[in-house]
Amino acid sequence: MKSKYRLVILISFFLILLSVGSSLSYYIVSMNSMERQLKNQSLPLSIDNIYTDIQKHIIEPYLVASMMSNDTFMKDWLIHEEENTLKIQKYLDSIKNRYEMLVSFLVSEKSQNYYTQNGFIEKIDKNNKTNRWYFKFKDLEKKSEINLDLNDNIANSVIMFINFKIFDDNFNYLGATGVGIKISYINEMLQKFRENYQLKVIFLHKDGNIILSEDHQYGTVENILDNKKYHNLKELILSNRSNQIEYIQDGSKYILNTKYIKELDIHLLVEAKLDDFIQDTKQNFYINLIISLLLTLIITIIIIRMIRDDNKKLKRLAMYDLLTDIPNRRSFEDRLHRNIESSKGDDKALTLIFIDIDNFKSINDSFGHKMGDMVLQHVAYILKTNILDDDFCARFGGEEFVLLLQNKDIDRSYKIAEELRTTLKHNAKIRDLLGYNITVSIGVTIYKQDDTIDEFIVRADRAMYKAKNRGKDRVIKL
Repeated sequence: MKSKYRLVILISFFLILLSVGSSLSYYIVSMNSMERQLKNQSLPLSIDNIYTDIQKHIIEPYLVASMMSNDTFMKDWLIHEEENTLKIQKYLDSIKNRYEMLVSFLVSEKSQNYYTQNGFIEKIDKNNKTNRWYFKFKDLEKKSEINLDLNDNIANSVIMFINFKIFDDNFNYLGATGVGIKISYINEMLQKFRENYQLKVIFLHKDGNIILSEDHQYGTVENILDNKKYHNLKELILSNRSNQIEYIQDGSKYILNTKYIKELDIHLLVEAKLDDFIQDTKQNFYINLIISLLLTLIITIIIIRMIRDDNKKLKRLAMYDLLTDIPNRRSFEDRLHRNIESSKGDDKALTLIFIDIDNFKSINDSFGHKMGDMVLQHVAYILKTNILDDDFCARFGGEEFVLLLQNKDIDRSYKIAEELRTTLKHNAKIRDLLGYNITVSIGVTIYKQDDTIDEFIVRADRAMYKAKNRGKDRVIKL
């Protein structure tokens, strides 16, 4: 045993040495290549991926809204057919479903009516705070805007609206149209950029006010230039050209990429903190080292447990019957000895039921020992599933089984034995195996204070043989 544990210690030492060495080598190589790869490959590719996602999720709705504002159908409807609300409802519904938008809408300047894919919603009013966006947008010089708003008529969440003005051929103002998408989805997109790429993404107006970022709260006005680390970078950040800016703040190095999205008239900022990427490498080093050490510990524990499990298996082999998976004769005798010792000095009854399968030899002779083994397994299963938790069932040997019952007098034990005899006799599975019912002979006896263990067992055995001699398939108590 000592030599086995020495081998475990030696294996553990070499595993620890290998773990530390490989983790340290990987860490050094990763640190050297990380910064080069970040600047030359990872960051440029990530920015391209982000812009592609932005095009997919924001620019497409923008283009859809622009198309709606220039649609001759919508212009003609506003000028000549506004009383036909079903027609515009179908149009807006087709836009919503075709492009999978949360909402498509139209506001008529002439009637002040607000329409969505669900039809007429309300008449807008300057005094209604939920309608103020329209009058504010109407007074803007620009033709379109991206607006965050909360509209109870559409959804109980913040929505990003892309608004476009509608003009007739003589540039007379007819109203506003556009689409809305859930801001929660965009927040998830920004969160994905941070979690997957360790990048902070910000959308800005041309004046520096934040339109959207992961940590920007809706309803607040926040200008990015108020942050001192961006203050000296104003011209580069709000430039209409793409720029890559490097700067140091509080001892940490940052790379800030800016991109002007002409279609939306907004600025996109993508910021990477080099320490975040290096920190990941450090964390991976520690994680790999901890995992390696844990694996070493686990392997060591497994080997030790294997040694202990071998002893447990040997003990189980000594105490359980391999064929029926119930305790064997040795286990029964140990249990009987403990129960007798614990019953001395009190009035708790201890009864023994001795069971023998009638004509079992003929089963082996007629069907073979494999069939006989299956019958024994079924009998054992029936016995152990029909006793209480504090009772005990074991295979005594061959086709003989014993039950040790606690706190049951001789009459109650006799009744239990009769129930078991009937259950075994009419068991459908055994009948299907053999083509006929089996019977058992059972002897029942109760422990007496002056009994030895052998006397107790012999008396139950004698009762069982009396059942045999009186024609089998019966219960005798002594």
